[in-house]
Amino acid sequence: MALAFGVISSSATMLTKSSLPSASSSEQSSSATTKPNGADIPNSSTTPATAPAGKVMYMAAGSGIPEIKTILSGFSIPSFLSFPVLAVKAFGAIFAVSTGMCLGKEGPFVHISTCVGYLVGMLFPKYRDNGRKMRELLSAACSSGLSVAFGAPIGGVLFSYEEISTYFPRKVLWRAFLCSLTAAMVLKELNPTGTGKLVLFETNYGTDYKPVHYLAFLLLGVAGGIFGGLFCKLNFLWSKWFRAFTIIKKNPVLEVFLVVLATALLQFPNPLTREPGDIIIKNLLVDCNDNSTSQHSSWVCRNELSDETSWPYIGYLLYGTLAKLVLTIITFGIKVPSGVIIPALDAGAFFGRLIGQLIPSISPGIFAMVGAAAFLAGVSRMTISLAVIMFELTGQLSYVVPHMLAILVAKWVADAISEEGVYDLAQTVLGHPFLDPDVAIQIVRKRKMCAEVLVPPQRTMQEITVLVPGTNKVAYTLLKEKLAKLKERGLMDAGLVLVQCHGDSSIPILQGYISQSELEFGLTRLVPATIPGQSDFQIRLLGHEVDDAPSPDALEVDLTPFVDRTPLSICAKAPLEYVVEMFSKLGLRYLCVTEEGTGRLVGVIIKKRLVGFLEHLREHNEDE
Repeated sequence: MALAFGVISSSATMLTKSSLPSASSSEQSSSATTKPNGADIPNSSTTPATAPAGKVMYMAAGSGIPEIKTILSGFSIPSFLSFPVLAVKAFGAIFAVSTGMCLGKEGPFVHISTCVGYLVGMLFPKYRDNGRKMRELLSAACSSGLSVAFGAPIGGVLFSYEEISTYFPRKVLWRAFLCSLTAAMVLKELNPTGTGKLVLFETNYGTDYKPVHYLAFLLLGVAGGIFGGLFCKLNFLWSKWFRAFTIIKKNPVLEVFLVVLATALLQFPNPLTREPGDIIIKNLLVDCNDNSTSQHSSWVCRNELSDETSWPYIGYLLYGTLAKLVLTIITFGIKVPSGVIIPALDAGAFFGRLIGQLIPSISPGIFAMVGAAAFLAGVSRMTISLAVIMFELTGQLSYVVPHMLAILVAKWVADAISEEGVYDLAQTVLGHPFLDPDVAIQIVRKRKMCAEVLVPPQRTMQEITVLVPGTNKVAYTLLKEKLAKLKERGLMDAGLVLVQCHGDSSIPILQGYISQSELEFGLTRLVPATIPGQSDFQIRLLGHEVDDAPSPDALEVDLTPFVDRTPLSICAKAPLEYVVEMFSKLGLRYLCVTEEGTGRLVGVIIKKRLVGFLEHLREHNEDE
């Protein structure tokens, strides 16, 4: 049954296969050159005859959180939030979770809720026509996904703020709060668990912790950090090695089949790992001293309440911890809808329960609960949001301090082993462009470079610059040629910069910017519909629609509405740190660079070029 479910889920995921242009363009993948200030920068002086090879992406695979982080940072992944992807994600997640593999439904829930937010936002011009407002709406939608997955409305808001969103102003905070609240109210009314409560793993431990137990919580934090750090490193190595085999790369369903088979064979012998992931946590958090708990029906309590130490039971706890580590490493990244939160909680609960066997006079379930938080913190590097989620999951407010202690220690230890958390690592493996402002600013501060270092070479600037004459009209054939050059670069979100020389001056002054997608729409859709069968006519790029409107009899098309007449710019001598802050905080896709004093256009920086340059600097720092 597990094998059949796995094949069904993966086969459905294959329906969302899509080819996208590569994030590493010719500007980022060519050999490095040296600028006058001594900084290494990828060379873009040579443009290939053909566009760089794109990457294949399965939209419904994985958790979707790395892709959502990429979208909220200002990049675009076409069709990722479409209704077909939503339907396949929901259908595939049901069968994927049913296989018993080490994966969860929380990540897919976040993706599904974001798809819903996107589809609703597309119905309103306010969001459909404004990328920044749409990203604010998606940030609020993310919170409702985790709210439903865990029954944790406050944790969902903090998760969106801490882990996913790049731009999160105060107005988005209360909107996310409202969205998460509404989701939690509907969840409670539907009552899928049959308990009538939002709390999934409600516990009521009769004993309280003492100061001496902080040592155990510290130990759990260290163990969680080691688990998380090892998971991130080994999962990265596994992805690079195993998924590089031709047969696995070309047959993702085969990989899912093998992982399901390995999972079933390894987990079934252990009575504690036969259940689904959320049931495993519930069984390990049980308090065997609680009279309200049916001790005779709990396999865990029957072993712990026996007069003699049950060594096979301790062996099963250790076996469960190691099995979850190994299976989660090989499972994360397979082509089915899947998350990593539940497996990390499972492993932490196993190890915490194991540590609890060594400490008398206190319920082992307490250590299982804290261990679960520590292991998830090591994997994801969440802090505040995770502490709140654990409180809402268990209803144990009195154990917030142990949670905070274990989570913080786990994060420190995991950061020492592996710099990136699981979602940042997934972005690296999948090749998604992402600008982390904190890391980027630390890199550029050490180098003390100016914005001029990112100015494209002269040949590239000639290809992307359009000198608009005083008539504000440009030949159709020229723009068609420029568009072809843009496509050859394979960046998908590049564009043309428009300049003019005023009066007797020969200095090209920045006048506007038109993106590749809007230029292509205007030249391939609008122009043929307006002037069919013609190629020798003028395109109006600048001018006022009212005062300088084209004549009805003139053979020209007005693309002025597609032009950004007020593109943001920065001085060429400004610190590169300012460039990073403007891209990250304002959600820019491009930034024009001008000369100090004259205002002459020097160059244009697009976000992908900045991300590639920072990655190059980061690798250079690691080599040093």
